[in-house]
Amino acid sequence: MARYFAIFATDKPGMRTERERMRPVHRNWLRNAAQHGVFVRLGGSTLAPQCDAMNGTLLVIEAEGIDDVMSFMTHDPYMQAGLFERVEVRPWDWSLGNPERRI
Repeated sequence: MARYFAIFATDKPGMRTERERMRPVHRNWLRNAAQHGVFVRLGGSTLAPQCDAMNGTLLVIEAEGIDDVMSFMTHDPYMQAGLFERVEVRPWDWSLGNPERRI
């Protein structure tokens, strides 16, 4: 049974150029569920407090289990490029705002 997972990834300092360079490849990876079997339900960049620079990534994904999530993240182009300082994965019980449910 598939579950939802929230992924919080924080960039290493000084990685803005690398983030911008890898962004198209990363976004293609996120959209290619046929390749990795993980479905990205929500995603986007987190921002610095002044909202003037990207400093991380937030994803909500659907996967069969934590092993699939870890494989997905290991092969993410941002991870491969060494962009992230820290990555936190949490199983998530999506209840409010789920597009598949009505409130």
